[in-house]
Amino acid sequence: MKALCWYGKTDVRVEDVPDPKILNPRDAVVRITRTAICGSDLHLYDGFIPTMQKGDILGHEFMGEVVETGASVTNLKVGDRVVVPFPIACGECFFCRRGLFSACDNSNPNAWMQEKLYGFSGAGLFGYSHMMGGYAGGQAEYARVPFADVGPVKIPDGLDDEKVLFLSDIFPTGYMAAENCQIQPGDTVAVWGCGPVGLFAIKSAFLLGAERVVAIDRFPERLRLAAESGAITINYTEADVYDELTALTGGIGPDSCIDAVGLEAHGTSIGAIYDKVKTLMFLATDRSTALREAILCCRKGGTVSIPGVYGGLLDKFPFGAAFDKGLTFKMGQTHVQRYLRPLLEHVVRGEIDPSFLITHRMRLEDAPEAYKIFRDKQDDCIKVVLKP
Repeated sequence: MKALCWYGKTDVRVEDVPDPKILNPRDAVVRITRTAICGSDLHLYDGFIPTMQKGDILGHEFMGEVVETGASVTNLKVGDRVVVPFPIACGECFFCRRGLFSACDNSNPNAWMQEKLYGFSGAGLFGYSHMMGGYAGGQAEYARVPFADVGPVKIPDGLDDEKVLFLSDIFPTGYMAAENCQIQPGDTVAVWGCGPVGLFAIKSAFLLGAERVVAIDRFPERLRLAAESGAITINYTEADVYDELTALTGGIGPDSCIDAVGLEAHGTSIGAIYDKVKTLMFLATDRSTALREAILCCRKGGTVSIPGVYGGLLDKFPFGAAFDKGLTFKMGQTHVQRYLRPLLEHVVRGEIDPSFLITHRMRLEDAPEAYKIFRDKQDDCIKVVLKP
């Protein structure tokens, strides 16, 4: 089969690789009909995530048709259309039983790698480094899906692939980010980053009852989609974000702040320049400009929700401000399995069409060019969907 393989920083190639096989009775093999490039994939593309190996197959947002099942998979049959969640979860461990699927104790065969860096290991992830399990990803023609009796959700007939593909990651990620804010009637929620996750966080915040959502970015095409989703927009290159948010909230700050940017944040402040210089000199791992700003802008007693990916140690973290203001932090890899069916119902009822943010549809063979377009924001690119 053909698959997109990683060979180093900004070096990805479509190559012929062996077809996946059933290795465990709880496996399934899926013929991929749609897959997407995620902002998190850019962290791999830009060389920020360790333990990648040459030839690793990328991609964790995918869906397709079941072509084979292991003997223990009774919930799926050949021919079923399924969306596959990006975390791999056993469904039976201490964490899975509590709905904390991305913290699964049994799905990462390389748990020792994460334990050295983070103390404990989370779940294995598709196509996201050997530290996260070394699983082949879904930017390919086929994928092996471990624990297929737990993860994939069947899609009803009549729903187009593009309406449900993002249940694999970015829709649940944006929704969990908004849910973590514990939104109350009348709340104002500020969202840093109007990429795919940020846009879904905006829509989800309104679904959960926010009165106002303020979206912060610098790209006109992203700010336009945020405005069309009902958000008040701030271009951080043209206005002071703290001053704008303070004025909009009567001087107290947003009730909740969502950092949908993560470790490759950009900015215009001295702190943002400092971050960039340190990472370029390999003296720091993450650029935390957006997170610092969210902490300083959030009202006292508010919540900072972090769906944006961070991988290492943060410099100049304003923990004193967080402590003095009594902020609550909620974050982490998304427990996608928890949200698949409820969010699918929103799509079925026509309450949201997740395909609204797709700007580019390309062939799998064109994936290396698609990564460049997406990373460099060429041609007003917001989201790329690949068709094997």
